Amino acid sequence: MLWRLFFEVCDFMTGLLPKREMREKIRREKLYDYRKKFNALKKAFAPSEFKHVRVIKGGWNIGFIVNRKYVCKIRKFYDDSVPVEKIVREKRITDAFHDIVPLKIPKIDIVKSDGFTFYKYNFIQGKNLNRMPLRVIIKNGWHWGRQLAQFIDAMHNANPAEIADLKTGDGDGWNHNDICNNIIVDKKTMQIVGLIDWEYSGWGTLETEFENCIHFSKKMRESGIGTVIQLEYQMIQRTKQK
Repeated sequence: MLWRLFFEVCDFMTGLLPKREMREKIRREKLYDYRKKFNALKKAFAPSEFKHVRVIKGGWNIGFIVNRKYVCKIRKFYDDSVPVEKIVREKRITDAFHDIVPLKIPKIDIVKSDGFTFYKYNFIQGKNLNRMPLRVIIKNGWHWGRQLAQFIDAMHNANPAEIADLKTGDGDGWNHNDICNNIIVDKKTMQIVGLIDWEYSGWGTLETEFENCIHFSKKMRESGIGTVIQLEYQMIQRTKQK
């Protein structure tokens, strides 16, 4: 969906309401202060860098893809009283795993502007695997399943000391927790080139990570790639034991 057009139209229509309190409430609660955040981010870029901007929305965040070069994300309901350490939780986790996992993951920078804190990373060129036809996912399932199993093995069985304080709840390792919606594939080579959107990542069980590879996508479930990932993961573990 063209989220930028949606927000622009809704913001314009909201501006026609007669009561200021109602306008502010709608912009804050329904439009996530989109206009304020857009303008704040614009100030953080040189004019020549902020020409083509696409808006994305998902999970806890809204994001701005700038010139197909950068992604800048911010919480939908931003509260500047929240400590920065909580705002940048995703940065801490991606920093910890950047040199551990075999797939490219975002290297996040913090951008502060007009009272807002954004996190910014380079846009990964490619196509979201979940948007590919089912037949293509089935055809490449073993190839992609092997790559994802290698990723899960590297992440789940690592224990970075710098994020030990983020371990919460029951679990036996670190998870991405939303793999199925965030796999980026190079359409020419059919290699997985990146894994994005780490806001749900955290300490959890291996079974949960496997389930979340397919849980949020009917297409991924029907492709059978979830079974492939688990079989490839088991093969990796048997190889380690030899």
